[in-house]
Amino acid sequence: MRDQQKYIFPELDNVEVRQTGLWYRFVKRAFDFFFSLFLILLLSPLLIIVAIAVAISSHGTPFYGDERVGRWGKKLLVFKFRSMFVDANTHPEKYLNKEQLEQFYNERKVDNDPRITKIGRFIRKTSIDELPQLFNILFGSMSFIGPRPITQNEFDIHFTEKQAKIYQSAKPGLTGLWQTSGRNNIEFRNGERQKIELEYFRIRGIRTDIKIMFKTVGAVLKQEGVK
Repeated sequence: MRDQQKYIFPELDNVEVRQTGLWYRFVKRAFDFFFSLFLILLLSPLLIIVAIAVAISSHGTPFYGDERVGRWGKKLLVFKFRSMFVDANTHPEKYLNKEQLEQFYNERKVDNDPRITKIGRFIRKTSIDELPQLFNILFGSMSFIGPRPITQNEFDIHFTEKQAKIYQSAKPGLTGLWQTSGRNNIEFRNGERQKIELEYFRIRGIRTDIKIMFKTVGAVLKQEGVK
């Protein structure tokens, strides 16, 4: 395993955490369950068409489970439509130059990523690749709103133990403050990504979640922060 640059900001340990009550958790889970079920039924024709298109466009299964860290540090497989070649993450050196590899190891993303297929670029641009996460939400491992699920490696090199504990105290979200605040333009290396994700725990509540949902819809329609 290669050595990786750590970008950790201990000053963010002092983030205020807003406590949530039983009513908030009940409403949030009820909304997650019924709305995800509704969307799965409504979008089932689209899900089938996209799955077929991905399978035809490049070798491999149309779906994949991206291993992340879920609530309380439990392993989480985040379901997505495959937008890259099948060996894009296992052998990134086949597709990326030295500078791109450095960005990949630190941010888990690459500008103008050559590993993305043609159909993959479209479903990413429109956020269609995220739709299988509706099943994560339906089964309770994710929520519509929350901090985005990240890898254990990202926790190790970008968060203190206290920050990671706060981050993992909520279910990961399909969308959140990061999605509506610039997304790919906000990085771990300057501390902005950590600051925004942890800020959610200071302001979370039903009103905040509703605002994030509406901002997400607007960002997707305008294709803001999506590459």
